[in-house]
Amino acid sequence: MADVGLQTSVSLEQVQPAGSTSIGVEEQDEAAPPAMGQSAPAGPQSPHLRARSHRRTHSDQPWTMFPFSTPEGFVAVNKPPSWAENEIEALKIANNYRFGFKKWKSHVTARPMEVRSDVVKELYSEPRTVKLIKGSTISLGNILYSVLFGWWIAAFYFLVAGIMMLTYIGRIYASHCFQLAKYFFWPFGKFVQKDREGDSGEEQSLHNGSLHNSYESFGSSESTPLVSSTRSRNGRKGCCGTSTEYWHKPETYIWLLLGAPLLFVIHALVYFVCWILVVFIPVAKVNGHAIKMLLMPPGSIRIESDSMSAAQQPSEVIVCTYQAVNVYYYKYTVDGMNIVLVNLLLFVVLALILGYGDKGNHFTSPTAKFVLSLLAIIPLAYYIGLAIASIAAQSNFAVGAVLNATFGSVVELTLYITALVKGAEHVNNCYSELVKSALTGTLLATMLFIPGLCMIIGGLKHHEQYFNLRSAGVSSTLLFVSVAGAFAPTIFSKFYGSIVCSSCNNVTSWSNINDSQLTVTGPSGSFMCSDCHQEVFDQEGTLFNEHIKPLIYTCAVLLPLAYISGLLFTLKTHSHIYDVEKTEDNNTAPNQDHNNSHSTIAHWSRLKGVTILLVGTVLMSLCADLVTENMQPILTGSGVSQYFIGVTLLALVPDAPEIVNGIQFALQNNLSLSIEVGSSIAVQVCLLQMPILVLVNAIHDIGFQLLFIDLHLWSVLFSVLVMNYIFMDGKCDYFQGSAMCIVYLIIVAMYFFAPNPEGC
Repeated sequence: MADVGLQTSVSLEQVQPAGSTSIGVEEQDEAAPPAMGQSAPAGPQSPHLRARSHRRTHSDQPWTMFPFSTPEGFVAVNKPPSWAENEIEALKIANNYRFGFKKWKSHVTARPMEVRSDVVKELYSEPRTVKLIKGSTISLGNILYSVLFGWWIAAFYFLVAGIMMLTYIGRIYASHCFQLAKYFFWPFGKFVQKDREGDSGEEQSLHNGSLHNSYESFGSSESTPLVSSTRSRNGRKGCCGTSTEYWHKPETYIWLLLGAPLLFVIHALVYFVCWILVVFIPVAKVNGHAIKMLLMPPGSIRIESDSMSAAQQPSEVIVCTYQAVNVYYYKYTVDGMNIVLVNLLLFVVLALILGYGDKGNHFTSPTAKFVLSLLAIIPLAYYIGLAIASIAAQSNFAVGAVLNATFGSVVELTLYITALVKGAEHVNNCYSELVKSALTGTLLATMLFIPGLCMIIGGLKHHEQYFNLRSAGVSSTLLFVSVAGAFAPTIFSKFYGSIVCSSCNNVTSWSNINDSQLTVTGPSGSFMCSDCHQEVFDQEGTLFNEHIKPLIYTCAVLLPLAYISGLLFTLKTHSHIYDVEKTEDNNTAPNQDHNNSHSTIAHWSRLKGVTILLVGTVLMSLCADLVTENMQPILTGSGVSQYFIGVTLLALVPDAPEIVNGIQFALQNNLSLSIEVGSSIAVQVCLLQMPILVLVNAIHDIGFQLLFIDLHLWSVLFSVLVMNYIFMDGKCDYFQGSAMCIVYLIIVAMYFFAPNPEGC
């Protein structure tokens, strides 16, 4: 949460040393804000940031220090950032610093291709550019293609060629298949051309004259085509005639019946596998064009390997490729969503088909269904998160706040409520303990693991990172209040609970008493008891019904009030504090010329965003139902503590988008947002998720009470103390991050060796 009370300027050197930022390939593609150290906007104060001992009011202050550092400098407040690419991105950036809003790193609007880096432009280009090769096309990736795909694609083409030879009528396609077999075994440096008709000789001459000066060297950063669409070689028609004649020949239908279907399946399979592997997407594109080639007249297609010959024979290039592997395809997006997450949607399809189509477990086991359903939650969580961020960036603050409050925790709540309902149906208290473990695991991960991991990754790149101490203090204080309210009923029950033992025997002497046994003196003498533990509550007793239960409802009402108070403060009474403005010099701001030309086109419109949000929520509920339905074999047969499963798997998987966003912010030296990612989730767990679960239980008994075991209580309290200690000085490095992660792993190890809940 951003610092709502900071109105004092501080020294620039106190928070961010100059020259501490290095931007890698991935960050170069982002629209970078102005460089650090540039002068601030003109005003009554000095153009440089200096320490001030007095406070200034909003009315006499032209700009105010915004409480976080970026790789390029500081952000001031009062209005959305002018260095953002468009208004929607500006509002998304502003929302990242508002209480109750999801912190989202990726773009929600389409970026013009002309302002992207050459590396990214290459990813989105079609494989049709002919280049002059200065060197060999032999590389490890290309050899890997031939080993994995090329040889058996060629084998199938030889097989189809033999079939077409046997038909005699389709013998022309046999020669065609022999050619393509050699091409697909090693397509690198070769290109497939399609002859065209109807171009005049004058057009051909003009084209040839321009092509001699347009070829490029292989490996250059820009792509200039050697061949474009004009006419066929020497103006002749293909051997199969025009396209109209092609569809009137009998051999065409022999080919479409006996040859093309098999090759279509082969290319579609290779396309799918290469698309899933991501780095082989160049091969996927080639096979996508190959499917179109199956419907073209064989005589109109030529395969060339001489670039200069291509300049002399202008035709339409269908496909041309020089490399099978491109590692930068991890940056590729489809409709605004990263390619890896798009591919993970396959788990959603598999989980739903196998989960609901194979109820009897004839084709797969419950364990496999559990794993598939759990993996399906990851892409659905991303789609729901992007939908929320996109809609909020295109709406006013009130709509964004309501949307984040209602759907911000929909992934976790759907999973938890589904598990609790399943436990209530089977009268199994183990599901309730599992949900409490997941809630605790989320708090532990957001207070220790996420900020610690971000500090390690960001610290390795930027050596030392800084964040606003006051802002972190406000977040930590709010987190203290949240944790205190959420665990108050548990602490209260500890004071008034009772000791429960499995067996007690009346003893006459004090000898031979084991350390694990407890002696109790009662009216009838002394008793020796074994296997004793403190009973948290007894739902049938007077203590619970008249004292603990009313306290639970009281806390469940007060906690959301704190959330509403934060929303009113940030969105109504003090909204100006959270407006973001970059301290910049307009004369030196990078990409200044492009900002005004960027189109404000969101990847997802509000209607599309709402549709994806609703569909994602429905799919999420279906996958959550499959997780809980197939969870029991994991709980009973894995040999791992159920507490450990809840603290790790059920807690971390729904938070995968936040972990990735936090790491991306840390890589850009914006550690304040990385910390806020974790803090905001922890606050939302205590202020919204827990009260909602209490409300649902009050409406329909699902076996959930806001009471936790001792291990949950002390783990969370200790984590809050560790987090506040680390955040004391306003700076961090990878060593402090590693300390937080080690503490997290130690606590998780305790859960790993903890015994299962009683009766589970």
